[in-house]
Amino acid sequence: MSVKLGIAPIAWSNDDMPELGGDTSLEQCLSEARQAGFIGIESGGKFPKTSEELLPKLNQFNLNLCSGWYGANLRKNSIQEEKQSIQKQLKLFKDCNAPCIVFAEVFGSIQSDPNKKLSTRPKMDLEECKIYYKKISEMGKYLEGEGMPLAYHHHMGTVIESQKDTERLLENTDDTVKLTLDTGHMLFAQGESIKFLSDFSERVIHIHCKDIRKNILEKSLKEDLSFREAFLEGAFTVPGDGCIDYKPLFDILNKNNYSGWLVVEAEQDPKKANPFEYAKIGYKYLTETLSKAGVKVSQS
Repeated sequence: MSVKLGIAPIAWSNDDMPELGGDTSLEQCLSEARQAGFIGIESGGKFPKTSEELLPKLNQFNLNLCSGWYGANLRKNSIQEEKQSIQKQLKLFKDCNAPCIVFAEVFGSIQSDPNKKLSTRPKMDLEECKIYYKKISEMGKYLEGEGMPLAYHHHMGTVIESQKDTERLLENTDDTVKLTLDTGHMLFAQGESIKFLSDFSERVIHIHCKDIRKNILEKSLKEDLSFREAFLEGAFTVPGDGCIDYKPLFDILNKNNYSGWLVVEAEQDPKKANPFEYAKIGYKYLTETLSKAGVKVSQS
């Protein structure tokens, strides 16, 4: 077995805060991602929205599209409305042979609001949960039928944030609903990625390797910062620069023959954390730690 290493463009340009990396070109992002060693990159706000435009860019830098974020409003939308909303991105991802779509519920989310403390994030009562799980199951079946699996992203500031939220989602939805495990968001929500992966390994098809600076995490929790305040303070970083030991996680991947993507992702201010330098730190740490766990890294 072997895994593939990708990176998210958020280190170069932040879609929620366009002023962060606003003057950084897509070409610089793609070039530096490849120079750092990665063979894949997730989509971002500066990426072309059609395969006719995007594929030549990816091919120029010998990169694969290894998924990307889709912000759903399934809590308020009907299944039909959500299917309609996802069509352009679905076509783009299919044309570019992406492995899955990183699907997150953003209706009511406070992740982009600098004035809302994380403790005020939205929650669903039991009745809404039942309705939501049914809708997610239908979207999972639909996207699997389209050859583009739904890989749900638990995320700070949203209705599916904690380990318990995520477990309940998977326990109450169809097997076609898969997961993007985000190590940084799991730890921020005071969950345990290792236990989660052990319990739900068959549902995890995509992994975001996001590390945490422990002292800033503790400050963020103690002061109940907003999500934006937390990442601007420097809560997130790349693997190898934070407090997460990935070796036990990679041991589980080896045991379960995981062969998907590991994507380095860390919301940081590029003026404080040079994207290229941090990309190299993340790549070096992942390759060395994967080797220790006996996991091979694909080069294509």
